Amino acid sequence: MHDELVKAYGPQFWWPAKTPFEVIVGAYLTQNTSWKAVEVSLLNLRRARALSLKGLRALSLADLQRHIRPSGFYTRKAPALKSFVAMVDSEFGGSLQRLAAAPTAHIRERLLSLPGVGPETADAILLYALGHPVPVADEYLRRVATRHGLVHPAPGKNRRGYEALVQLTTEAFSADPPEIRATLFNEFHALTVAVGKAHCGRIAYCENCPLAFDPHQGTPDKEEGPLP
Repeated sequence: MHDELVKAYGPQFWWPAKTPFEVIVGAYLTQNTSWKAVEVSLLNLRRARALSLKGLRALSLADLQRHIRPSGFYTRKAPALKSFVAMVDSEFGGSLQRLAAAPTAHIRERLLSLPGVGPETADAILLYALGHPVPVADEYLRRVATRHGLVHPAPGKNRRGYEALVQLTTEAFSADPPEIRATLFNEFHALTVAVGKAHCGRIAYCENCPLAFDPHQGTPDKEEGPLP
């Protein structure tokens, strides 16, 4: 599947950000909203010189809410971002490098204990901002896995379903050298988003889909819930 998607879409070069901290902020802000809305919020923060630990630390909660308002749920996301900064300050000396140097399981546990951080956000931060080799699963991958019968039973929209998709991806790349898995997980997630946007919406559009070759594909005409 990865190889067919690479042939169809080429390298994706994710995540679209200038710094690891910008990746982290984007991972928080992209929850339940479009990336275009996130870009407006990131631009506001950049203009306020707040796209860094130091900058966000100095920004008042009210000002932070105002800057990220285009992303929606700003009264929830702003305190969540402040909680992340407080955790880095209190436990890792205010350094993302020290955070990144901690064991993957420990970082994931701490991230999941923070407000506003679910498994997908935690794994996106680990992979894209901190360089840890962990898969990221999302609604697009769930749809692809369900429609192609890759996970039994079909993964639901819950924590258990998410972890089943993570296990599926981990096993798919288990034979690859450990030192390149972060890159592979990065590209695979970006590629599933690309095919998802083009072909695997609430109602599947399979014509010219690069995954249409799969003989195990199910009947993908059932309308599902809204995009995340």
